[in-house]
Amino acid sequence: MTNRTLSVVIPAYNAAADIGGTLEALAAALERAPGFDAEVVLVDDGSTDGTAEAAMAAWRGTAPLRVLAQPNSGRFLARVAGLERATGEWVLLLDTRVSLHADALAHLAERTAAGERVWNGHVYLRTDDNPYGAFWKVLVEIAWKDYLADPRATSFGVDDFDRYPKGTGCFFAPRALLLDSVAAFRSRYRSLHLVSDDTALIRWIAEREPIHLSPSFACDYQPRTTLAAFLRQALYRGTTFVDGHLRRESRFFPGAVAFYPVSALLGVAVLRRPALAPAAAVVAGATAGAVAAASGCSAFESRSVAWLSPVYAVAHGAGMWRGLGMLVAGKLRSDTGL
Repeated sequence: MTNRTLSVVIPAYNAAADIGGTLEALAAALERAPGFDAEVVLVDDGSTDGTAEAAMAAWRGTAPLRVLAQPNSGRFLARVAGLERATGEWVLLLDTRVSLHADALAHLAERTAAGERVWNGHVYLRTDDNPYGAFWKVLVEIAWKDYLADPRATSFGVDDFDRYPKGTGCFFAPRALLLDSVAAFRSRYRSLHLVSDDTALIRWIAEREPIHLSPSFACDYQPRTTLAAFLRQALYRGTTFVDGHLRRESRFFPGAVAFYPVSALLGVAVLRRPALAPAAAVVAGATAGAVAAASGCSAFESRSVAWLSPVYAVAHGAGMWRGLGMLVAGKLRSDTGL
């Protein structure tokens, strides 16, 4: 049987510290998946830390590595550039903080032969006594408890789309299908730097065929390790959340709508009585930690959630307000033809 062709597309921005681990794990996974003839397409999205050089120095695989350079345009356009230059029938989208498990691609080679075309990676967060990683682990496990409480081979479609974890950080599909989803992609933001490419692209695919999940197609994710990086990520996620979920088809839509009047009232209350802010932070953190503990999280995870929830809420909320501003600006420019 003729091997299937696979392009691994990796968007990268200032990822010199992480790219070596990602490529090492990828090389090991490709070695165990002889059913794929692979290439690696790394898109350097305007990095200033030597990401491309670090990637070329780290690559030890037998598949060819191609590095594309472009001015910083954001993760979405970096992925699009990689897709357009890829030559494989199949594409694996992979982020630089992601390390594939050794047998992940061998599992895909087997399952694609059985006709299962679209796969989302099962993601394990590396906590390693990292409070920021512990926070994200708890958040993810609560948000996607339908699957993560009992990880198993399953699939989902558009009807249960918002009940399963998903993301283009580790996502596998036919290249033609991914290109069609990109062509259909529409954001209400004028700038594509902050769009929610994961949600829109994968929802479009889920409307057309099932997306498969299994611990047998798995990867590790390396969370941020500093408070500054954690806050930047929370701000970013707040903005992309608005683009992806301030839509009626999302199960998070009611909560996203309610956020704005509730946060505005809280903001006014704090401005009038600044002394309320510390007390509110303590109550919010203690409540979040108690919820984590009641959900079966470890003491370290619960403490991490209690400590970080107030600062995360502020940063994520600021991102959501920024997202609303971008929506309004985009609507006004569209209405005026500017």
